[in-house]
Order: sequence, then structure tokens, then C-alpha cells
Amino acid sequence: MEFLDALLPVVLYSLGIVLIIVLIVLGLKLIETVNKVNVLLDDTQEKLDSLNGFFNVLDTVGDKMAAMTSTIVSTIINFFSGIVQKRKNKKEEESNE
Repeated sequence: MEFLDALLPVVLYSLGIVLIIVLIVLGLKLIETVNKVNVLLDDTQEKLDSLNGFFNVLDTVGDKMAAMTSTIVSTIINFFSGIVQKRKNKKEEESNE
């Protein structure tokens, strides 16, 4: 029994030291991985920032095209509405006579 009382703390301390060493190594690897990911994200952010001007131009062109299309469509609708209205007015005048 005295042998186990002397051996058990030595085994537990040894396992604790191994566990601490493993955790330190994993922590260092994690820090290294996070640094690599940060570099990758910074590079990606720089590339996306360089494309912002292009996307702004596309957005502006799209807005202008939508406004122009809306104007053209409303003009065509008003034109045909005017023709239909004139025909209705003529039919009403003919029926009144």
C-alpha cells in the first residue's frame, strides 16, 4: 500500500506535465493557424476592395438602365392609352348621334 501511495502521485504528476506540454503545443499551433488565416483574409479583403469601383459602376449602370426602361415603358403605355381613349370617345360620339 505504501508503494501505491508513493507511485500514484508520481504517475499523476507525470501525466499532468505531459498534458500541459500537449496543450502548450496545440496552443502554439492554433496561434500559427490563426495568423495564417488572418493573412489570407487580409489578402482577400484587399482584392475585394480593388473590385468595389467596378461593382459601383455596374450598380450605377443598372440603375440608369432601369430608369430609362421605366421611362420608355411608361411612354409606350401612355401612347397606347391615348389611342384607346380616342377610340372610346369616337364610339361614344357615334352612339350619341
